[in-house]
Amino acid sequence: MSTSEKTHIFITGVTGYIGGSVLSALLSHPRAKSFQITVLTRSPEKVVPLNSLGVVAVVGSNQDLEKLTEYARNSDVVFACADSDDLQAAKAILLGLKKRYDETSKVPILIHTSGTGVLTDNAAGDYATDKVYSDLDIPLIETLPKTQPHREVDIEVVAADDKGYVRTYIVLPSTIYGIANTSLVKLGIQNPYSKQIPNLIKASIDRKQGGVVGKGLNLWPNVHISDIASLYISIFDAAIRGPGEAGHGREGFYFGENGEHRVGRISEVIAELLFEVKLGKSPEPTVFTKDELQKYFRGARSLGSNSRARADRSKLIGWKPVHSVDSLWASLKPEIEAIAESQKFRP
Repeated sequence: MSTSEKTHIFITGVTGYIGGSVLSALLSHPRAKSFQITVLTRSPEKVVPLNSLGVVAVVGSNQDLEKLTEYARNSDVVFACADSDDLQAAKAILLGLKKRYDETSKVPILIHTSGTGVLTDNAAGDYATDKVYSDLDIPLIETLPKTQPHREVDIEVVAADDKGYVRTYIVLPSTIYGIANTSLVKLGIQNPYSKQIPNLIKASIDRKQGGVVGKGLNLWPNVHISDIASLYISIFDAAIRGPGEAGHGREGFYFGENGEHRVGRISEVIAELLFEVKLGKSPEPTVFTKDELQKYFRGARSLGSNSRARADRSKLIGWKPVHSVDSLWASLKPEIEAIAESQKFRP
């Protein structure tokens, strides 16, 4: 790609926690002036503030398959940062990228968002697994059945690369933490909050007691929101440099993690902090009942599962995360304060 040409970029999910952080990182990229960025938003009222950042904002969502195809068709690079499990949206984007290849003979780039939820088991909090996945160990990743979360879409994305009309890179964030503090948050465009930990906090506040799944022995990796944004940029930079710079397709899996935690420890710290501010009855978490798991987490198994990952490939291409697991523990109090304030919970 010559330096004189604009790089046409299309991003979905820009009002979300991840997508907004990726857009913000692109806007502050050293080569930002050479980017022509188009974004999709479901909110008409966010078009003007997005335009003010120098991007072209289009009203639409993952359900607008023709729009996904059209804007992918006009792009050198697509960042898919919306729903990781939307197979039809992924197919629509890939169709557009195939049309781009057919019309220009240039191979476009797809940076797709998945997640380490693809690695989860059915531990229900009762044990820690010894099985650890490296993003360099492709044969082990390929043992994951299609029934795993995100896996069906990941397989579709890899198959497209195999056909030669697109280079695909899959980002698999783990437990993302931290309140995003980007230019998009300041403009009211972006959701600044993660889902996993805030959902656990909200459930604990609602039941007036910190909660834990089973024995809380299961393990998950974690990553700060600013570090996950920088991983997308590291992959983007490598992909733009050329096909040999970073694994793609079958080898294009990039875990986003820089530490590991016992999930029950998060429950314990939340219980302690809620007790301190009189929003919890006891500093010890109690076990979520089956009904509560259904009520608060729609029965999702992820909170009690193991997901053990090592970001070896991500770090090989030059990703340098700066936040360790200590930052995760430090993030819990601000998260609780923000949620308590937004929902006006009082003891």
